[in-house]
Amino acid sequence: MERGDLELGHVLAAAEAAPPGESVNVVARDLQKRFGATGVSFLFADLIGQRLVRLPAVGGAAPDHAGPLDLRGSVYDSVLQSQRQHVESDGQGGLRVITPVTNRGDCIGLLEATLQSADDTVLRQVRDAAHALAYIIVTDRRFTDLYHLGRRTTETSLAAEIQHQLLPSASCCEAPQFTLAAGLVPADDIGGDTYDYTLDHDTLHLSVTDAMGHDTNSALLATLLVSALRRARRSGCDALKQAHHAHQALLSHSRGLATGQLLCVDLGTGLCELVNAGHPWPLRLRDGVVEEVRLAVNLPFGVAAPTPYRVQELQLRPGDRLILLTDGMQDRGAAAVDLASVVHDTRAQHPREAVRSLTAAVLAACHGNLRDDATVLILDWHGSPVGPAETGPSPQ
Repeated sequence: MERGDLELGHVLAAAEAAPPGESVNVVARDLQKRFGATGVSFLFADLIGQRLVRLPAVGGAAPDHAGPLDLRGSVYDSVLQSQRQHVESDGQGGLRVITPVTNRGDCIGLLEATLQSADDTVLRQVRDAAHALAYIIVTDRRFTDLYHLGRRTTETSLAAEIQHQLLPSASCCEAPQFTLAAGLVPADDIGGDTYDYTLDHDTLHLSVTDAMGHDTNSALLATLLVSALRRARRSGCDALKQAHHAHQALLSHSRGLATGQLLCVDLGTGLCELVNAGHPWPLRLRDGVVEEVRLAVNLPFGVAAPTPYRVQELQLRPGDRLILLTDGMQDRGAAAVDLASVVHDTRAQHPREAVRSLTAAVLAACHGNLRDDATVLILDWHGSPVGPAETGPSPQ
């Protein structure tokens, strides 16, 4: 091992021995011991994705800006988008180093530190430390509200609080076969929309749903819907059976209805089986052309009718981008946005940045005042890797 190399086992053991809210302190002490780093802090985006919240290491120098920092157009925004480490002079003879903290494509935040000097080996070691910090935070945030509290830079409604508990803990996921990302606006006052995904040995499961109504009632209806879908999925049900269980749950326990789109993608072939329950058609970007995928549409979940749900097939090809959305991306003021053009113009962007571009366009069209939730999920299909040994998720 090179002198200064990260001793991952030692860092993880120190993190486990420390309280769950002190992940940054563990990494800061490691960087200080090995490289004399100062001013170590972790920065993460707030709930609405417009500002950064700084979590400094205990005992570190006080930051120039103690409050939330504007994200848009900042050097931090550039690092998050590019996922590349940034190094610049700190104006006092040292180096300011900003490194993305990312796990399987999910941007958890940024690690910032000041070093007196740094060659390529040291910078690589800082990147290794940031990667270790990502795994530590993913583990520790199960035991503390620290990271949740920091993201509340605006007042969050009860409906939004309920809704966020229904979403996956990571809004982005990368694997050899695909990359996906999702977003929901307005993040601090929502009720009704959800997205979900999970990955098993041979199938990627996706869903986008929209429960009727607004505020807390729709959030409670969404809770019933998502719970029924997950229960069915975790019992081994395919998309058609998941739809049936969700439909029965709404008929039995509520007077509401919800639209939804459920997808099961075979990781080996790219064949997608899906059910559309009254939901807007997806968009597909293929070979530079954006078009609606004109699916047959069943009635929404919770509508008493004799017509059974039907499963449909969609074959994904390597290079395809599939965009799932709720009607909030198209209704009222949002209808002024040419979604197909935005999808085309952002085709070179990573899905997480394309999601930001789409939701930002909708928010701008509505002058920041959306009357309905708007949700988008983007799936980039890369194709099945060569060889059975490569079927699991890839590291960052």
